[in-house]
Amino acid sequence: MGEIDPRLNASSNIDFRLQRMLASYSKEDPPPNRVKPVPVQVIRRIFAVASTMVDPHFTCIADMIGLAFFFLLRPGEYANSPSDSSPFELRDVQLFRGQQRLNLAVASDAELLTATFSSLTFRDQKNGVKGEVVGLGHSGDPFLSPTKILARRVLHIRSHTADTHIPLCKYFTATSSKCIVPRDITKSLRDAVTFLGPSLGFLPSDVTARCLRAAGANALLCSNVDPDIIRLLGRWKSDEMLRYLHLQAAPLMRDFSRRMLAGGNFTLIPNQMVPVY
Repeated sequence: MGEIDPRLNASSNIDFRLQRMLASYSKEDPPPNRVKPVPVQVIRRIFAVASTMVDPHFTCIADMIGLAFFFLLRPGEYANSPSDSSPFELRDVQLFRGQQRLNLAVASDAELLTATFSSLTFRDQKNGVKGEVVGLGHSGDPFLSPTKILARRVLHIRSHTADTHIPLCKYFTATSSKCIVPRDITKSLRDAVTFLGPSLGFLPSDVTARCLRAAGANALLCSNVDPDIIRLLGRWKSDEMLRYLHLQAAPLMRDFSRRMLAGGNFTLIPNQMVPVY
């Protein structure tokens, strides 16, 4: 109509306030192409490969994948990524043997590796209540268990530094240290999906680091866990009444990791893009 576009500022760019508003809307909307929730057999494959290697890079990738699966984490919470969330650090971890909370600085390796319950404390993570503690019990699997994963990360980090602000996604070699990033996670997942083949019902390109949050939720859903509890564990926005359920109640959470492993084996109905085998 010949009028000046009211969305633009003097520099002919979208006004900063509108940019922030639109960015906020985009975070609320689901992505147009949702990633596939990988089944637990993909994660088991990654752990099997990592167990044959001595490279701490691959061990850390496997542990971060397992941690994201069990705790329904976003990539920015378990990998070094420019996002609204910060990755969990060593100081956020707690390990228990029965009712005894272990001192992570002085507990023996055996004590840490035989922990029966573990937790993460939310400090700067997106949609997490500040200071809230989310805990999970031992899954029963000797490797793929939140307690085993966190114990391994504690042992690895404390053998190189006493700094408790080290991210769990950081690993150390003899000469350097480095953090796992989302593309490392994505590559490992796609390699495992490629190895397992189209019987899974989806393609390697269908999975990224973002799919682990959905994978854990889907495993819980397949295990008949109440959807409201799943939304609470995953910190998805929902009815305010969900805040009355308290994640720090250990009996509520103690059995979830075992049930996730039991319910996480599944395949998807393939679309036309998945080759016939």
